[in-house]
Amino acid sequence: MATIGIPVYLKVGAQSQITMNNYTDVVDFVLQGVSGDPGFQVFFLAFFSIFYTMAVTGNTLIFMAISLNPSLHTPMYFFLANLALMDIACTSTVLPKLLEGLMGKGSHISYKGCLTQIFFISWFLGAELMLLTAMAYDRYVAICRPLHYSMLMSRPVCVLLAGSVWAISAINSSVNTGLLVRLHFCDHNQISHFFCELPALLLLPCSPTTVNNIMTVLADVFIGVVNFLFTMISYSFIIASVLRIRSAEGKRRAFSTCSAHLMVVTFYYSTIIYTYVQPGSGSSMENGKVVSLLYTTVGPILNPLIYSLRNKDVKVALRKILFSYDISWL
Repeated sequence: MATIGIPVYLKVGAQSQITMNNYTDVVDFVLQGVSGDPGFQVFFLAFFSIFYTMAVTGNTLIFMAISLNPSLHTPMYFFLANLALMDIACTSTVLPKLLEGLMGKGSHISYKGCLTQIFFISWFLGAELMLLTAMAYDRYVAICRPLHYSMLMSRPVCVLLAGSVWAISAINSSVNTGLLVRLHFCDHNQISHFFCELPALLLLPCSPTTVNNIMTVLADVFIGVVNFLFTMISYSFIIASVLRIRSAEGKRRAFSTCSAHLMVVTFYYSTIIYTYVQPGSGSSMENGKVVSLLYTTVGPILNPLIYSLRNKDVKVALRKILFSYDISWL
């Protein structure tokens, strides 16, 4: 934490604390979990274990299918491979700690562990939203400016876009996480969530959080609102261009190239905007936990299903990887 002098670490009773320049700051936090009823622990343990396995397996297969199949080395699939990596990282940031608590190994998370979790979850979620904007731009160029597609979406441009997405989101996450270091958490260490999420943690400090709240709003506006507007602008041009196509078959094929992406965009923005716009107390926090489960657990499972089930090229690539198994369901 940003204070003058050298911190002295002390252990006070059953709760770890830090005494620093007349402040007594907690060293660890207690995560509330997904349910207070012990009878549901086994159910949730099995439930989230299955979901975590499905999310990691599905996105790993998507990434491998794209990486190993030269026919999928196009801008659209390049961005999809990045999305798969983000989904793996996002769900791996949250679910292992949740599963640890469900297995009875304690619901505590260290102060540094909590900040680390906030940094990574903010990084990957922010990167996903910006990547969806890049994917919307790719679809706009493909449908509205097809003759210039190879130039506007060349390999260097795609690498630059993807690299910018990862870098900008990392900088944003670093700033917001760094601002948390200056806060003091004096007495309250009960986080009303199953993981360390920024809105839930900002309810606990005993020092002013004005700067944190301002920077959080600015980050939300840039990462959420601005990218949402760019995505909607891209789709407004796409829809206008598709409607000018005379044949019904031409319209159907044009819409099919972006329908999967549009479904993912709708899912992510509806859940994340709800989480960060809602008031930070009362029943809204309980609702927020449910919504958080959607974008940290359900989303990473749905993405590979949406893109594979609606895309023949991906299904063919997956068959090549899974040729030794019965994949007739694909």
